[in-house]
Amino acid sequence: MKSLLHNKAQEIIARAQKMNVTLATAESCTGGMVSAILTEVPGASSVFDRGFITYSNQSKMEMLGVSDETLVKYGAVSAQTACEMALGVLKNSKVDCAVSITGIAGPGGGTIEKPVGLVFFGYVKRNEPVKFLEKRFERDSREIIRLDATIQALDLLYLLLTG
Repeated sequence: MKSLLHNKAQEIIARAQKMNVTLATAESCTGGMVSAILTEVPGASSVFDRGFITYSNQSKMEMLGVSDETLVKYGAVSAQTACEMALGVLKNSKVDCAVSITGIAGPGGGTIEKPVGLVFFGYVKRNEPVKFLEKRFERDSREIIRLDATIQALDLLYLLLTG
């Protein structure tokens, strides 16, 4: 699994360097795993600017500008929050591309409407509309859900660089 993550990160960093594009992340349930794997790549500092780890609702509001209304109406684990997180990265940095992750890694915290394994991703290029992806990871462990979410976030960063 580690080599898969590392290979994806190397591809993203190389592509961003070639395109002269900068990247940043906003992570909740992954707690910085995406940023960590990207910064394992030598030379990542030329394109990776920062990672916001916004685990609490308060940090989502303070660091990224996620609105209290969004959190109350839709919850922290929602497409709306993921989109506001991604846009907040662009607002609070000068990067070209951003990805955000918010979800329920478990083992507790899930409901019928929002089960363990539900993760929302926001992804955006500067001056383009924000997009989101909803995934339901059917795994047995918190660790695997977080790894799956990290892989998906890396795939979305790569998509931003190629799509």
